[in-house]
Amino acid sequence: MKFENKVVVITGGAGGVGHTLVRLFAREGARLMITDINEAGCQAAADEARELGADVDFLAGNLREKAHCEAVITRTVERFGGVDILLNNAGIIPRGTIEETSDDMWFTAMDVNLNAVFFLCRAAIPHMKHGGGGAIVNTSSVWGTYPGPAHVAYCTSKGAVAALTRNLGRDCAPLGIRVNAVCPHEINTPMIRSGFERRGLDPDKAVEALNKTVPLGRIAEPEDIADVIAFLASDQARYIAGECVEVTGAKPVSG
Repeated sequence: MKFENKVVVITGGAGGVGHTLVRLFAREGARLMITDINEAGCQAAADEARELGADVDFLAGNLREKAHCEAVITRTVERFGGVDILLNNAGIIPRGTIEETSDDMWFTAMDVNLNAVFFLCRAAIPHMKHGGGGAIVNTSSVWGTYPGPAHVAYCTSKGAVAALTRNLGRDCAPLGIRVNAVCPHEINTPMIRSGFERRGLDPDKAVEALNKTVPLGRIAEPEDIADVIAFLASDQARYIAGECVEVTGAKPVSG
């Protein structure tokens, strides 16, 4: 098993990509700590991981709170004895131009998409250092590295995640800790579908329209992104550090 006995923290573990990561790492022998604001979703993901034979725990809570971010790592170390892999997968997608972006939209995006990544990395890195190394995979976005229209808070927060990843990748490499990021385009998750519904669109028709904009013929499924995250976390990527890997089906970000 590729991740046998590795202690893996997964944020956003109740969501589309997060739940897929839980299943993937459970099948590969990892010991899992799951966190998400959705407690019932955490429980469901943990139950499924146990059915797959994984040793798993979860701590539901709000990643906007520094105390929760730090508690996730503390509980992981107390439960499993350390942290080998941190997957900062949780995120939100506020939509709007600068004139449409409220203070709450801005600060929520920064708290969930960026500040939580900082707090979790800062809490986990000393334990990885003590354990002789580790791997961190952050979720940025090509909408952060090549900002698209009318998502100012989202693009700014994800661009900052890319910059943070490159900084940590350089600083942590001498410690044996590899820090990388995955930068997806659209993903067929409940989050994107609920976003279409809020805008009064039919999710199936909206996804079908998006599929036609992708050179590979479809937007990403959660498994397409989870597999890249798992690769970056694995020993197969042992010489990759400080990179932001685009996973887009060859679709550019455009207006």
